[in-house]
Amino acid sequence: MALFLLKRLLGMIPLLIGITFLSFVVMHLAPGSPTDLASDLNPKLSQIAQQRLIELYGLDKPIAEQYWTWLKRLAVLDFGQSFAPDGRPVLDKIAERLPVTIGINLLSMLFIIVLAVPIGVYSATHRGSLFDQATTVFVFVGFATPTFWLALLCMILFGVNLGWLPISGVESINHDQLDFWGRLADYARHLAMPVILSAFGGLAGMSRYMRGNMLEVIGQDYITTARAKGLAERVVIYRHALRNALMPLVTILGLSLPGLIGGSVIFESIFAIPGLGKLFYDAVMARDYPLVMGGLVIGAALTLVGNLLADLGYALVDPRVRTEK
Repeated sequence: MALFLLKRLLGMIPLLIGITFLSFVVMHLAPGSPTDLASDLNPKLSQIAQQRLIELYGLDKPIAEQYWTWLKRLAVLDFGQSFAPDGRPVLDKIAERLPVTIGINLLSMLFIIVLAVPIGVYSATHRGSLFDQATTVFVFVGFATPTFWLALLCMILFGVNLGWLPISGVESINHDQLDFWGRLADYARHLAMPVILSAFGGLAGMSRYMRGNMLEVIGQDYITTARAKGLAERVVIYRHALRNALMPLVTILGLSLPGLIGGSVIFESIFAIPGLGKLFYDAVMARDYPLVMGGLVIGAALTLVGNLLADLGYALVDPRVRTEK
């Protein structure tokens, strides 16, 4: 198992290099340039000044040379300086925003897992019941409802009309004056709507997926055999069927890690949350190449780590996979 893990970790290095190289080339081939924003904000900027900016950023060099320079910096975890007027290190900007984005999405994922698995199992074992029909309607509503539209409705209802929850940011004005539990409650009030709404669509899909997995598993011959032996239905479902039904779910959860950043753009924009998704969206609009590449590296790393965690999850859920490895 340790050798398998080491091989997978070493194999991630060329994959990460290939992904970043393609991303680097595509980004530089896209129309627009970082100097365009500077010239738009300052129409008096001369061609000579623009050329100096291009040379300052190193954009006058061939793409391969630019990529090699960037890759050498990445090897020592130097993501370079942002092209934004503040010129701050990319790593510092990412480190400031990352905890908020990761925190919201992990809470959302936890919310989905805790609810989707029991809902899916109960719907499968009580197929055709009122609960099953109600969750089916919930799934269709979840798929059909645009989350940004639902977010706006909730902001009006719970934030404006009822005044129960804040509608923007992650902290109140008097946050620093609160004690520990007060700060915790303040974070909970601010994050309640973003977390629940971001989990809404995922909960609908994941519970349906779990229901389908359970229906497939409980139709297998070994489940029929277990029942024929006289095992209690609870033992058949939760000891023999649930473990195998969870395996495809583990893969989906592992591959959903990259969405921690990309899926945050909408909610962070709606709720004015200073997270990573909003930061990268602004970076793409401004052609801030170092910051965009920093985001792409994190996204690629999350994708590879997600695949690795999915494989490890398979090994934990199914002992036969561990033996093969």
